[in-house]
Amino acid sequence: MSAPVLVLYYSRHGSTLTMAKKIAQGIEQQGLEARLRTVPEVSTNIDSQQSSVPESGDPYVTQQDLLDCCALALGSPTRFGNMAAPLKYFLDETSAQWLAGALENKPACVFTSTSSMHGGQESTLLTMMIPLLHHGMIICGLPYSNPQLHTTVTGGSPYGVTHLSQGMPANKLSEEEQALCIQQGKRLAMFASKLEK
Repeated sequence: MSAPVLVLYYSRHGSTLTMAKKIAQGIEQQGLEARLRTVPEVSTNIDSQQSSVPESGDPYVTQQDLLDCCALALGSPTRFGNMAAPLKYFLDETSAQWLAGALENKPACVFTSTSSMHGGQESTLLTMMIPLLHHGMIICGLPYSNPQLHTTVTGGSPYGVTHLSQGMPANKLSEEEQALCIQQGKRLAMFASKLEK
């Protein structure tokens, strides 16, 4: 049985989670298992204790999830043109995997959501790629052979799928965004299958 594809995301209002589920759908349409994982909140309150198991939703990611996966889809809302702190905090703790080369030659993609048209979608995607490149991962974007990249007026990018929630309910993706998420998952799974052989 093939190793799972890790779909690792942080979602505050539900949009990035919805994208993660659509990407997972595309992965599973290619015959691979999608393993959805999230990260805990980061708090400035040093007295606050957070449960090690989320009250609802997907489990928190572990370092073992990184070791076990054959590919990674990494998703975050935009935060001033960069990924959200909880996801960055987790990635900052992956030095052991970097030293061991545990993620080398595994394919990866990135995805993001924002509430405004110029909220830094592309810079968020590009900065999310940087730690993955340091890990030796192979970045998988979205080619323009996906017709939705030519017609979307919401989210979409050759660097990775995006979502624009401006004027829409927070977790409602446009038809183009849904299609691009599924295509992103399929493409990632295709590369994972080829590279595992």
